[in-house]
Amino acid sequence: MMDEDYIPLSALQHAMFCPRQCALIHRDALWRENALTTMGKLEHQRVDEGRDSRCGDRLTARSIRLVSHRLLIHGLSDVVEYQYAPNSERIESIYPIEYKHGQEKLHQADAVQLCAQVLCLEEMYGLDIKQAYLFYQSTRRRLEVVMDDSLRRLTEDCINKTRALLSSPKLPAAQRQSSCEACSLESDCLPLKSTKAASEYNLRAFSLSDN
Repeated sequence: MMDEDYIPLSALQHAMFCPRQCALIHRDALWRENALTTMGKLEHQRVDEGRDSRCGDRLTARSIRLVSHRLLIHGLSDVVEYQYAPNSERIESIYPIEYKHGQEKLHQADAVQLCAQVLCLEEMYGLDIKQAYLFYQSTRRRLEVVMDDSLRRLTEDCINKTRALLSSPKLPAAQRQSSCEACSLESDCLPLKSTKAASEYNLRAFSLSDN
């Protein structure tokens, strides 16, 4: 079991998507299922329940435990592919494949989570990893993600900010946006629509009582 100072990789994806959601899930242990989270969970189960396989010099392994003691992060991979040197057990290259529900996103939350996996694998195996892959269930294809300096800096910055977020007693302010409707925690996260409607009702009531 990891020390509480170690941040789960999933928290980085949540923090990039919505800091408030990240705090509710990983600091306050609040979680609810909806149709999207259930579908995502079932898709991940199918991946996780698959068997490791080897074809020639390539090994496809599932559910590999990942950790970086330098960055104090840990998690579980969906798939990691190892390329061995010919007729040898020496690993030449390695890269993770992260499976995601839906299709490619406009934000970088998925890429940051994937990059964090790469940082763990580089520390664990002492290898440089140039690229990794996101597999989106809707398109059924791999999307290559280049592990450049920009993404690495963004990921380490996200790790630092997530650590500060989870250690703070203050919950980030709610900011309603279109993506909130798909969030399973919407009803627990300040229902701004209802609050606004109630405020407008109260204002109208006071206005009528003054006339």
